[in-house]
Amino acid sequence: MQFNEIWQDIVSNISQFDFWGIVAFISGILAVIYLIKESIWTWPFGIIYTVISVVVFYQSRLYGDLLLHIFYLVLNGYGWYYWTRGNSKTDGDIVITHSSLKSMLWTLGASIIGVFLFGKILIAIPTMFEGVDPPALPYWDSTTSILSVAGMWLTARKKIDNWYYWFVVDVLATGIYFYKELYFYSALYLVYIGMAVAGYLAWKKSMTSSK
Repeated sequence: MQFNEIWQDIVSNISQFDFWGIVAFISGILAVIYLIKESIWTWPFGIIYTVISVVVFYQSRLYGDLLLHIFYLVLNGYGWYYWTRGNSKTDGDIVITHSSLKSMLWTLGASIIGVFLFGKILIAIPTMFEGVDPPALPYWDSTTSILSVAGMWLTARKKIDNWYYWFVVDVLATGIYFYKELYFYSALYLVYIGMAVAGYLAWKKSMTSSK
């Protein structure tokens, strides 16, 4: 497909946004921007984005994505509570830290197992529900989903490692969506790659200055 056709696809997707689609898009971007800034506002905007996504996935009968976004909603609530609790108990912000080597290995190991198991579930869905088409790229889809869960958990705990996971997710999602000819989402995640790099650099600078 030529560049002008890809551009037309992106414009077409934007023009089809309804009110809630625009709200979800803006809130998703703002959630990442506020996360880079270590602002507590990342969580309410993340919740807005996730709630709208839950409704969309329910209406579209995408139950795997629906369940994952319910989990994201829980983690957004936990992150908001955890960051706020830090402010009240220590009279200051929760500081950014690295995960310990043991914790990093546990998170990575759990993610690998999760990718395998969730991939198996995605493959089995057509046999469980009549009329459901086989999933496209189930293990790639599983990888981005599970790594996103890991990234959300590390974000909630204010671990700088979260940006490693988001970077990998954004790179994979950019390629997956381009392969599926979903060029708007591919372009969006390409932007997220840059934001993940910016987030890591900003958090690293914050860690250095707080020592």
